[in-house]
Amino acid sequence: MNDEFYMSLAIKKAWQYQILTYPNPAVGALILDKNNQILSIEAHQKAGCNHAEVNAIKSALKKLNPNLIFPKDEKQTYDFILKNHNNLLKEAKIYVTLEPCSHYGKTPPCANLIKELCFSEVIISQKDINPTAKGGAQILKNAGIKVKFGVLQDEGFLLLEPFLRCLNGNFSFFKLGMSLNGVIKGGVITNNASRLLVHKLRNVSEILAIGGNTVRVDRPILDTRLLGENFKNPDIFIYSKKNEFDKTIPLFSVQNREVIISNDIEKLKNYKLCMIEGGEQMARNLPNFVTHVLIFFSNKFINLDSISLNLELELLFLDKLDDNYYGWFKIKR
Repeated sequence: MNDEFYMSLAIKKAWQYQILTYPNPAVGALILDKNNQILSIEAHQKAGCNHAEVNAIKSALKKLNPNLIFPKDEKQTYDFILKNHNNLLKEAKIYVTLEPCSHYGKTPPCANLIKELCFSEVIISQKDINPTAKGGAQILKNAGIKVKFGVLQDEGFLLLEPFLRCLNGNFSFFKLGMSLNGVIKGGVITNNASRLLVHKLRNVSEILAIGGNTVRVDRPILDTRLLGENFKNPDIFIYSKKNEFDKTIPLFSVQNREVIISNDIEKLKNYKLCMIEGGEQMARNLPNFVTHVLIFFSNKFINLDSISLNLELELLFLDKLDDNYYGWFKIKR
């Protein structure tokens, strides 16, 4: 096995949490022991929670010492590792899709943790250009740890691109559910696991955009009810030439929500993270600033006309959600 193989596993793991980590980037990490056996593959899962490196180190230590009982409070994990690692990861290697951070934010610096555990080598796909977090590699080099940059650099950039677009002003993506034979209408198409992920994405999105015709026909609520209480319901942008809507449509009754009705879809560029849902008309008329498509594929065949998106798409990631699949695609303009 080579560095590219191990990095590909870390990148794939990170894609499972793409956007869910907003406003942080999606990052994956893999740890090999000194005999090049995989100990763990983990990812950053949510902003404010442990970074990918910490999650990977935690999993690796639990594998090497099953008697370790980690604190339930994630914020205590970092200090617990420093006090209880017992040099179990000395001379191990860690593969990280993004340069380990060097600063104290909501979590302590990952570069310092790797240094203290005496890893022999850190292999990195993408250099961190964020002025706040960059510099982790230098901390590691100063400690005598070997650092290698640029492994699967292109794939690492594609993983990081949504975060960079948010950082530079706007990342907008289009989400749709599709049957196995390409139908995107006809009621509920995808399974519960797919819908749960959609609700998680809604929870982190600054605004959710939808076409006026879809609102009138489907009468959606567009909330995050599948996550339970205390989750954010996104503000709604209805793209429509007509301003009049039946206010008994459920989306209008969600508390603490702003609903904007406009025929100027360019206004979505004022938001850093925008999720677009809709039907066939929206799918066929996506504005140029929408760069990615997220498709949930059902295992159903539906006896209705299929759709041609009229878009050239590059597959970035594909994974299973029970008996469904979902994939991130980049639009080729």
